[in-house]
Amino acid sequence: MSLDRYLNFASYGPITGAALAASHDIDRRAAAGAPAARLHAADDRATAAAAALTGFAPENVVLSSSTSAGLMQAAFAMPPGRVLVSRAEFPANLYPWWRAAEAGRISVGALRPADPRRPLTVDDLAGALTADTVAVSVSAVSFRTGHRADLAAIREAIGDRLLVVDAIQGMGVVDEDWQVADVVVSGGQKWLRSGWGTGFAAFSDRALERLVPALSGWTGAERSGQYSGDEHPRRRDARRFTMTNGSPGASAALAAGIGEVLSTGIGEVAAAVHVRAAELRRLLAERRAEVVTPEEHAGIVVARLGADAHARLAVAGFATTLVDGDGIRFAPHATTPVAVLAEAVDVACG
Repeated sequence: MSLDRYLNFASYGPITGAALAASHDIDRRAAAGAPAARLHAADDRATAAAAALTGFAPENVVLSSSTSAGLMQAAFAMPPGRVLVSRAEFPANLYPWWRAAEAGRISVGALRPADPRRPLTVDDLAGALTADTVAVSVSAVSFRTGHRADLAAIREAIGDRLLVVDAIQGMGVVDEDWQVADVVVSGGQKWLRSGWGTGFAAFSDRALERLVPALSGWTGAERSGQYSGDEHPRRRDARRFTMTNGSPGASAALAAGIGEVLSTGIGEVAAAVHVRAAELRRLLAERRAEVVTPEEHAGIVVARLGADAHARLAVAGFATTLVDGDGIRFAPHATTPVAVLAEAVDVACG
């Protein structure tokens, strides 16, 4: 399959050459017996890259193997109280809260928005916020439609409560003020094109003060290199959310993937992705397709074209995703040739 016809970055972004080379370099050095400490220097590079991308301080960022792992950490660290989340969320942003509630740590207000195809809005929160609500969890970009949540408005609406953001469908392709959130979690396998097993979580100072991780291991403790048999206190920075060392190969790939975004400039990447998504919306509208992606969108465009259209696209060599039974999810990146989009729409619309 040609990457020119790969329109599925919201599902998985094929790893970049730079990320692949960085990961292979770690493997090559490990195979040659390089000291582990030198290999794990990639952790610091990845942490610094994620901090630069999000605007958080490096000590407020911790590496994670996935969005799910980062959200699970946040859920099991939450102070007692009620967490609001939409049932329209991807399951990765539902099960951590359900499991934490099952363990008796929190309660969950799983809201059903009027339109199940978009993330929570301020209107959804009206009347749902209660005195015992400690946090709200939302996706920055809907996996179903590409709808972009108004994080600043939600931040203002919830006041001093913690705002947890599943950022994976926007990280690296939207120019967002991530610091309005208290917890920002993203895997690196989609738009950042860093491969599976990569990701990070960033925490505000307020979150670090309030969250006490239950899933914290020896690397999350002070003086982790002292094997005395004594329990050490948790670290004060974001690394308290670690259980053990991660893969330096994954760290190297993530640092390289984010590095490419930073070197190009998030504004330039976001603008290029927006142009392609807007062109898709225009082309689909011209063909009178039912487009469910709103004006406030990121890189995802969804149209109700049916399973047959998805099959035709696959036969023609286009990679897309079928969502909710009849929706075709197109997700081009900044490198996708604009000319390819018209051909994809022609195939999809028959």
